[in-house]
Amino acid sequence: MNCKINLLAIVFLLGIATTFAQEWHKDFTEAQQIAKDGHKPIILVFQGSDWCAPCIKLDREVWSTEEFKSYARDHYVMLQADFPRKKQNALPKEQAEANAKLAEKYNKNGIFPFVVVLDEQGKVKGETSYKKMNPKEYMHLLDSFTE
Repeated sequence: MNCKINLLAIVFLLGIATTFAQEWHKDFTEAQQIAKDGHKPIILVFQGSDWCAPCIKLDREVWSTEEFKSYARDHYVMLQADFPRKKQNALPKEQAEANAKLAEKYNKNGIFPFVVVLDEQGKVKGETSYKKMNPKEYMHLLDSFTE
């Protein structure tokens, strides 16, 4: 009986964690299909998660906030192209190659962080980077590219 209660508690907590987690897609084709199905823009984020200070600040100040995550769930398809440098954070080879292809197409200058707003066809609607903004201001900026 005690074991069942503990198991239910774990399942419940995992469900809550999943509900509030930012859903970051890593595959462009998958993100594009979700964007088409939901008629949402793709927010493609180029980041260096373990070395780029402005990337880390953007994550902390915008992407990881409940306000942004709640809004993004209904309005955006979030696509992450991470370029970690530390060996322990290395991506699988296939993911690193896919991120490099995205960078060749959408981030030729190697800017980090670099945020590209795409329509469901993959056409660039706008670009930005780290800005000292609260989540609401940053959402307004992203939305302005799709109006």
